[in-house]
Amino acid sequence: MQLSVIILNYNVRYFLEQCVLTVQKAIQNLDAEIIVIDNNSSDDSCAMMKQRFPNIKLIENKENSGFPKGNNIAVKEAKGEYICILNPDTVVAEDTFEKILNSQLATPNSQLGIIGCKLIDGTGNFLPESKRGIPTPWVAFTKIFGLYKIFPKSTWFNQYYAQHLAENQSGKVDILVGAFMVMKRELYNDLGGFDENCFMYSDDIDLSYKALQKGKTNYYFHETTVIHYKGESTVRDGTYMKRFQEAMNFFYKKHFKVSFFFSLIMKIGIVFFSFVKMFQGKSQPKLTPENYLLVSDNEALKEKLAFKLQKSIERTLLENGKIVISQTISKTKNTEVILDTNYTGFKNAIAFLEDSKNKSFTFKLLPVESNFIIGSNSSNDRGEVINL
Repeated sequence: MQLSVIILNYNVRYFLEQCVLTVQKAIQNLDAEIIVIDNNSSDDSCAMMKQRFPNIKLIENKENSGFPKGNNIAVKEAKGEYICILNPDTVVAEDTFEKILNSQLATPNSQLGIIGCKLIDGTGNFLPESKRGIPTPWVAFTKIFGLYKIFPKSTWFNQYYAQHLAENQSGKVDILVGAFMVMKRELYNDLGGFDENCFMYSDDIDLSYKALQKGKTNYYFHETTVIHYKGESTVRDGTYMKRFQEAMNFFYKKHFKVSFFFSLIMKIGIVFFSFVKMFQGKSQPKLTPENYLLVSDNEALKEKLAFKLQKSIERTLLENGKIVISQTISKTKNTEVILDTNYTGFKNAIAFLEDSKNKSFTFKLLPVESNFIIGSNSSNDRGEVINL
């Protein structure tokens, strides 16, 4: 078997459903499997999986065992030569896995470690954590206190987000994000998997760093883009702040020896950064769109949405296989674009989000063969699901 896709879920039932649907499309031409492991969700994630995807392997944990342990449990059941660690709040393109596995990176003699890809949020904006440098105490210091923003052109201050590479430039990087990681299963096991002493947040940094210590080369592959809604992964509350501090302390104690003075500075910085993250995640008032545009060939769907949203819906079609928005709509503020992926496909939808990221649009996707639309307007907050 070529590939095992591991999806660890916790209370994101609709995002999980969409994710599994996109992965199913993406592995159609591969010898691959999907393994979903649920960390004792209190929603109906498991019931949905059993009803909608009865042939997909589902592992039901009896407790929330955290990100590292959950993934480690699933990888033990995997049969693929390669594994992909994938967040449930992601959307992959139909050719994502084929592009990565068929690239010259996946050669038997390669010293390749972990492969990551270009991640965008639900508004189409690039997520800089797609590629990162080793967060040595100095690099973390520049990140926590925002020095990389003050001196954006300085290689001394901007190493955290691996700015030696542009977002549309593939190349070697040190650290990749756990929302999307592809590697040989043999390598994962050789590294000991994710360190279960870390509940979450620095586990991907640790795994990436362990690959480097083994002499492997981690790689950022920009030629495929994946949506990572991100805000679904965690709520930025007091628990988040506590776990973030614990995670950072875990990584530094494990890999670096630092002075008491620097440890104190880092502790202050971590508390400061955690508070900033916590308040970034406070829910913002959700603005009701003034205009809706449906990209679909389904007139009945347009009428269904109009009834549900109690708004008039404008419908448009693809032009030469691409989503083209009229100048009138492009200049209209507060427009929500609903992408029917039964019609557009996921790759087209992802590309449209990227191309439209600077316009005043919000976006929702109608997953294939589904009866809900889903999206997120902020990577710091929960998204929205509307059942039809």
